[in-house]
Amino acid sequence: MSEPCLVALLVEDERHIRRFVRTALESRGWIVHEADSVAGGLAEASARRPDLVVLDLGLPDRDGIGFLRDLRGWSNVAVIVLSARVGERDKIAALDAGADDYLTKPFGVGEFLARVRAAARRGVNREEPPSIFEFGDVSINLTLRTVKKGGIEVHLTPKEYRLLCLLAANEGKLLTQRQLLADIWGPTRAEEGHYLRIYMHHLRQKLEDDPAQPRHILTEPAVGYRLLQKPRE
Repeated sequence: MSEPCLVALLVEDERHIRRFVRTALESRGWIVHEADSVAGGLAEASARRPDLVVLDLGLPDRDGIGFLRDLRGWSNVAVIVLSARVGERDKIAALDAGADDYLTKPFGVGEFLARVRAAARRGVNREEPPSIFEFGDVSINLTLRTVKKGGIEVHLTPKEYRLLCLLAANEGKLLTQRQLLADIWGPTRAEEGHYLRIYMHHLRQKLEDDPAQPRHILTEPAVGYRLLQKPRE
């Protein structure tokens, strides 16, 4: 009997592991979204609101423990860690940071799916905390996937919303152009900065009081962008 049609987010930078896990989950009716970095994973978690996160700890931009700590600030979603780290300290650190289960690599598809079923059962009755991110008079409701400015709903395209969620999930941190492009458009577009400039222009037009003098969605010339909840004085 197939599993219910639920949504999983796979945060893993090894392609063969992603392919293995995706195939296993899709064979049981799951819808699977992917990210290969902490920044991208947090953005996808914000935008997709998955029922399950499958997380590798050894990610290229930050350690997966950091992902767990950030995620647990606003989500109770079930998390299964997949890791080549076999030490007891690593397992304890992941579980203490908010993981529900820890599976060491390599692993078999049968055991993985059994742990997925257990995690899904535990997650059914969990209540998500309110997921609101605010800057200025802009409010992002991560549960309803709505954005309001001054109390009025603002329409964002799917990519504009994902880009905003990626910036919000990394509030105050500088994200490079290459990182943003790779996480939103994929690695084949990582050098095409004009995409990013266009979308940042659209976000500022919709969300900044004065798009020509932005106070929250900031450019770091020749490097990237950051979002600030409180503007610099």
